[in-house]
Amino acid sequence: MSAKKSNLPEPADVRPLSVDMRRLSRVGSRPGFLDYLVQLWDFRQFIFYDARARVQSGTRRDRLGSMWLLLNPVLNGLTYYFIFGLLLNTSGGIKNFVGYLVVGIFIFQFSAGAITAGARSIRNGKSVVQAFNFPRAALPLGANIRELLAAVPLVLAMLLLIVVIPPAEEITWLWFLVVPAVLLQGLFNLGVGMILARIISKVNDVTHLIPFAIRAWMYGSAVFYSYERFISHPVLLSVMKLNPLYNVIDIIRSCVLYNRVPSWESWATLAVVSFAAVMVGFFFFWGGEESYGRD
Repeated sequence: MSAKKSNLPEPADVRPLSVDMRRLSRVGSRPGFLDYLVQLWDFRQFIFYDARARVQSGTRRDRLGSMWLLLNPVLNGLTYYFIFGLLLNTSGGIKNFVGYLVVGIFIFQFSAGAITAGARSIRNGKSVVQAFNFPRAALPLGANIRELLAAVPLVLAMLLLIVVIPPAEEITWLWFLVVPAVLLQGLFNLGVGMILARIISKVNDVTHLIPFAIRAWMYGSAVFYSYERFISHPVLLSVMKLNPLYNVIDIIRSCVLYNRVPSWESWATLAVVSFAAVMVGFFFFWGGEESYGRD
């Protein structure tokens, strides 16, 4: 009995192929720092679109919607006014304490929200990090852009309250200086957020310490009192005024409440600390690029 012939075609000759390994790269590998920044720039449209969409949908489930962006700092301001302004009388010697408090609360909330969002961005986006290949810095950067976009109506509402709440302040050209001050503040927020994002990706316990650190930072930033009233030692006072959040608040208060040009020392301190924070933050975050989402 003869075996049936197979109708399958004869296998072709297997020939080895040469592959140029120099053109291959390991998945998830960390590129050079400049190449990393270029990759991040290539994702700029997605980062901005995602940030804008999250701002619009962030309060969609609430009945008052985006009004909570304004109501949160207003309610905080009323609380601090009652406790510190009336009960503890920290308003003594401060001209237009209501405006003083409004600026402090609104500007502080911007930093608190941006730093917290940036710090938690890698942990919150762990599933995305594990599923897709993209520069991980897009997550804290997108979180900070989202907070910056949300801060626009916040700052406008702050200025409106200063104009309508007695003693109403007049609008001057100095109010335009609020824009560069807030942008420098945004750079500082981004840098600190990126540093914390890498730390939290390895030690999640740090997440629980952030609210306490931010609360202590608020108490040390002259949000609802004046440094000069409680600190008489000139050296300690100078050290306290190196606080970047104090400087941005002081700059904006000088512009919108007291109609005076902010001191160059405040601008210099804010600029140096902000640019240093964002440069250190980017470099530090890039150093851990290969470790995110692999724990």
